[in-house]
Amino acid sequence: MKQEAELEPTAFETGIFLGVLIGEGHFGGDGKQPQVTVRMHLRHERLFERLLDWCPGSRLYGPYHHGGRSYFQWMVRGEVLRERLVPLLDALPLEEIDEHVYERYQAMKVKYGL
Repeated sequence: MKQEAELEPTAFETGIFLGVLIGEGHFGGDGKQPQVTVRMHLRHERLFERLLDWCPGSRLYGPYHHGGRSYFQWMVRGEVLRERLVPLLDALPLEEIDEHVYERYQAMKVKYGL
């Protein structure tokens, strides 16, 4: 069993994690609660396993096969989103990195009162 200190990603791993969220993440919700979702091909399964390690409490769904696509869907909601992901994203100069992602993230925060 991993010790608590081993669950914390390194600065490099945090960079990869945030890069995946910026490049592939969807910032939205289901109308009741906010969520961040990453959907990618099955060939990225190992990366999804790392996302689960780096963000304990997140969930992986799938594999799904739909419309000629095969993919997993990783999702963060609830306390994990509010207490782990939002502080990480808020600490970034997100507006300078990617204005579109920044606007989507801010819209999610406003809509769901984060």
